[in-house]
Amino acid sequence: MAPAFIEFNRRLRWADADAAGRLHFPRIFEIIEEAESELLRGIEWPMDVRRKHYDFPRVHVECRFLRMLALDAPFRLRLTVGKLGRSSIRYDYQVFDAGEELAIEGTMTVVMLQNGKPVEIPQALRAALGGETSETGE
Repeated sequence: MAPAFIEFNRRLRWADADAAGRLHFPRIFEIIEEAESELLRGIEWPMDVRRKHYDFPRVHVECRFLRMLALDAPFRLRLTVGKLGRSSIRYDYQVFDAGEELAIEGTMTVVMLQNGKPVEIPQALRAALGGETSETGE
């Protein structure tokens, strides 16, 4: 089964730009979290279940800025489940500019916690995300 993904198109908003009219670098992480939330909603893993039973702290983020995104410029974001560990989910993301050139790429890894301790990703969520436990058991 192919891993779960989400794509959306939008424009760089005023709130996401710095004084020079470019993407303010920490804002990409908020946009990625928005995509993650929409992806989980789309696979019917609702927010109330997530908040009531689990926590998903970010344990690792990487980001490479390859091209500038200017204020009001259109872009396309793609967020894909890159790897499923025993208790972790690595998301891979790419942002493409209006010319479909890769502008930003990176990863974000979250760990599934219950009562403050890492827990195995439930089978229903694992199946919806489209993967199996990695060979290393991460």
